[in-house]
Amino acid sequence: MSKCPGFFINIGKEARDLLHKGYGQQPPVHFHQQFIDMNCDLSCDVSCRIEDIVPGFGTAFKLIAPYTGKVELQYLHDYAAVTAGTGVIANAFRGYDPIISFSGVVGSTPISLGADLVYDVSAKTFNRFDAGLSLRFSSVVASVTLNDKLNTLRAAFYHTVNPLNQTVVAAELNHSFSINDTIFTMGSQQAIFPSTLVKARVNTKGKVGALIQQQFFQMLSLSIAGEVDFHPNSLNWIPKIGLTIALRP
Repeated sequence: MSKCPGFFINIGKEARDLLHKGYGQQPPVHFHQQFIDMNCDLSCDVSCRIEDIVPGFGTAFKLIAPYTGKVELQYLHDYAAVTAGTGVIANAFRGYDPIISFSGVVGSTPISLGADLVYDVSAKTFNRFDAGLSLRFSSVVASVTLNDKLNTLRAAFYHTVNPLNQTVVAAELNHSFSINDTIFTMGSQQAIFPSTLVKARVNTKGKVGALIQQQFFQMLSLSIAGEVDFHPNSLNWIPKIGLTIALRP
């Protein structure tokens, strides 16, 4: 028997990490301070999980300060994984709103199907409603998801070319039904040294990005990322450069 490959957030995770992780995205709400001509952004992401509080059940805690905090109860079976939780989410007008969340995945390692729901108790509306399908093979991972309350179709592909030097290629197609807009992104990565990883990506909107990640010991990593917008109608053609430092205990 093979364990269920994870909760809904893991559907398409490999392609998302290669194409987006480390390029300077911040959580939806984060600390921002401007000192004359210098900007400072700061957020804190803390999570922990306790397995087998009773057979098959575990509990998890996650905090992204000052964006959200959540406590979850998780059930993991050979062919199913379900999590239900409660917490708070930041609101620009009311401080923090209570939420109730539910997500689950059914299937096995080759194929799995999942859904993710987040209900805002104060607004009495669903903040999130996503669904997805994932296919996994020895060196290929493919997924199709419906995000943004089923408004965005995302298809992703991830292929490991050479695991010895971490050579990987990935592609992602995003289509928004509400505005009838499609973006295709493709990228690759390779470890030029055991502790140095290089990534690059390009999309059909004319944006080209590259990233160099240097690992120091096992706890500390430093990433330098840059992006240039070559779209003919873009007014923001000045290259963007970012620096990220990650410390993992």
